[in-house]
Amino acid sequence: MSTGGKKGPADIRGNTLRVYVYLLRSGASELRDVQRALGFSTPSLASYHLGRLVEAGYATQDEHGRYLVVQGATNAILDGYTKLGGVVVPQLLFFAIMFSVVIGFFAYMSLMYAAYVPLLVGAAAVMVLVFWYETARVWRRLASWA
Repeated sequence: MSTGGKKGPADIRGNTLRVYVYLLRSGASELRDVQRALGFSTPSLASYHLGRLVEAGYATQDEHGRYLVVQGATNAILDGYTKLGGVVVPQLLFFAIMFSVVIGFFAYMSLMYAAYVPLLVGAAAVMVLVFWYETARVWRRLASWA
């Protein structure tokens, strides 16, 4: 935990992180919306996790009682992720897709030039494995929050 009682990004985990991701995806939400969406047994449980986010400065409550994500907090908590609309995806996903397409193209082209096949296969295998490994590692971290 950080000094002064203020929670840092590493302190926001488990159900509190699930609540944060829900607010990020859904926008302004009321206490009961959070409770129902995340399957909490009581409103007080949702209130506890929302309170932790507000206390840490990652969420705020508007004049209508709805909870919102504080702008700028996402970078601290979701380091390594990108939000596309309502979906949160690992940033490395884009590189993994791009390199998979490039390697597929070069693999097709190497059918005409057989001398490049061993080099292409080795480089492609290493590159694709590294990117997909890193993407899966980051994605598993996000999946554990949902």
